[in-house]
This record gives sequence, structure tokens and C-alpha cells, in this order.
Amino acid sequence: MLTRPSPVSVPAAEQRWVDTVAELAPSFAATVAADDAAARLPIDHLQTLHASGLDAAFLPVEHGGEGLSYATLGTIVRTLAASHPAVATVWLMHIGAAHALVTLSAPEEAAFFAAELRAGRRFANALSEPAGGNHFLASQQDADPAGEDWTLTGRKLFVSGSEAATHLFLNARVDGGPAFFGVTLDDTVTFPPIDETMGMRATRSRSMVFERTPLRRARLCAPPAPDYANLITVGFAFLSVGIAQAALDALRDTANKSKGGTTLADVQWVRHETGMMWAEVEATRLMAERTTWLADQRSPEAMLAATETKMLANEVAKRAAALAVRVGGGGGYLLASPIQRIFRDAQAGALMAYSVPFSQEVVGSWVLQTV
Repeated sequence: MLTRPSPVSVPAAEQRWVDTVAELAPSFAATVAADDAAARLPIDHLQTLHASGLDAAFLPVEHGGEGLSYATLGTIVRTLAASHPAVATVWLMHIGAAHALVTLSAPEEAAFFAAELRAGRRFANALSEPAGGNHFLASQQDADPAGEDWTLTGRKLFVSGSEAATHLFLNARVDGGPAFFGVTLDDTVTFPPIDETMGMRATRSRSMVFERTPLRRARLCAPPAPDYANLITVGFAFLSVGIAQAALDALRDTANKSKGGTTLADVQWVRHETGMMWAEVEATRLMAERTTWLADQRSPEAMLAATETKMLANEVAKRAAALAVRVGGGGGYLLASPIQRIFRDAQAGALMAYSVPFSQEVVGSWVLQTV
């Protein structure tokens, strides 16, 4: 796909991690269709990323990592999403949950979770609830007191990669307010039969049922600092940017297939709409990179910018995939075509919290403020 230089660049010392992921991406792309068809969690690819040292590199320096930048995070997520969106999604959830637990936990627990990440244990986020809706960070489920600790009885939804997880970043309501815990899976946690999604099927996002699951006071996380940017929130937009990039790549390949000596790439309306779509994807990428710049500057505005960017990126991915369907025609509906999978995957981002309608409401209120 056509590319242009960006004013936001990966630090030179971190470029090797971007190169590593770029080298691995083609092997991930080789299984994306089969993984989607079988709704198979690509655990082998996730283990390959861990074996490369990437997971540990994102740990803070004081916990033996390299404290990789948000600029590097965004580039990696975009590269993975363009090749295998489910790998990108599950990896982002994994590294985001682990980073949050290491950053927000008390020193002893932070050291424990950092060691678990380095050892290859998997992490997942258990935040969405049946009654939570878009307010997924404000739990509607009360934790029950149990001496100095608590227990949780309830259900969490859409926990990506949960089947392979050892530890969870989980929220519950304690004394009427939101609280976040590190939780290690045990026999109080069960998995109902999976209700498969239409797209992004290989994330294996599913429900989890908790029956008096211990929530230990020692693993109660501290509130984030005002300048702390959650990796998942910053990285979300790049999932959609990567999918939009894949849609344009598939569109280009389809448009350049010769049919009797002519190609769709020669048709005026295809050129017009592709040119505008490319500009939209590039503008969204630049907006997402600005968010990483703010996060790397430890600006309190990073999380606000992430909400704005995810909202746009989700819609741009859907439009790029829809254009690929139009150009691909009936062939784009065939299971053999990557276009049909990309179209389905493109819908997922807009449904992930915060959803596009919720974000529109929030961002619109910011724009319309008079003071």
C-alpha cells in the first residue's frame, strides 16, 4: 500500500522490535483464514511473540523490561492487525492487562505479575458485564466482603483469549465504587459454552462465570496516575487502522486482476473512491500516532485523544472494508476471498467498548461545550 513518512516515529533503539514483528507477520497471515474458519485461538502465534522477548520488553524498566514506547506499541498493533486481527487483539489485551497489573499493583504483587509475564503466563481482561453496557469500567457487580478480602459471584463477557489465561485484570464494585483486582484463575471460575461471534472469531472471546471467586485485598490495584495511559486504550485505534490497511491491500489485489486485458484499477470510480479512502486511512493513522505521542509525553490528554481516535478508526475500517466488497463484487462474498473475512472483522472495533455511539455522545459533548 502507498505510504508516506510520519512525524511520529518509533525510537531508533526500539526499531528492532518493529522489525521482529514485521518478519513474523507473514507467517501469522498464512493461518488467518483457517483460524477464522475454525474459530481457533492462535496460541502458537502468541507464544511466538512471547518467545521473541516482545512481551517482557513492554514491562517497565524497574521490572526488567525496556519500557517500550507507545509509538512502538501502535506500530506493532497495526502491523499485527493487518496480518491477523485476532492475534493483534488478543496480544493487545494480554499485554495491556499485564502492564496495568504491574503498574497499578503493590510492589510485591507487581513483581509477581512481572515474573509471570516473563515466564509466559497469559493475561486477559475481565471487565465487560451483562448489565454494564458501555460503562464497562464502572462495574455493576458488587463484591461480597469476606473478612479482609472479598469474593465475586457474577459473569464477565467477551473476555478475549480467556481460555489460555492464567491471570485476569478484573473489576468489581467495592463499597459502591469501582475497584480493580489481579485474579488468578481457579476452580471458582467456569466457562459456559461459547457463543461465537460473526467476525474476529479467533479471539475466542467468551463469557466467564465467577462463583465466590476470591478477590484479595493484597491484589487490589491502586487508581491510575493522571498521566498513565492504558496500553489497550491507546492501542485500540490501531486494530482498526490495521484492518483498514488490509482492506485496501485486498482491494488493490482484486482491482489489478486482469479480465480480458483490462482491470478494475483502470476504472475511474474505483480510482476516485480508492484515493479518498486511502486518505481517510492515512488521516486516521496520523491521528492515532498523535495519541501515542501524547501518551509518550505522559500528557493527561492522551486518554481523551484515544477515545476520539478509536471512534474514527472504527468507522473508517468499516468503510474501507465496504469499499473492498464493492470492488470485489460477488467474488468478495466467496469464502476463498479475504474480503469477506476482513469485512466481518472490521465491524468488531465499533462494538468494543467504548462503542462508537457512546464515543460520539462523549466527543460531541466536548466539542459543543461553550466554556
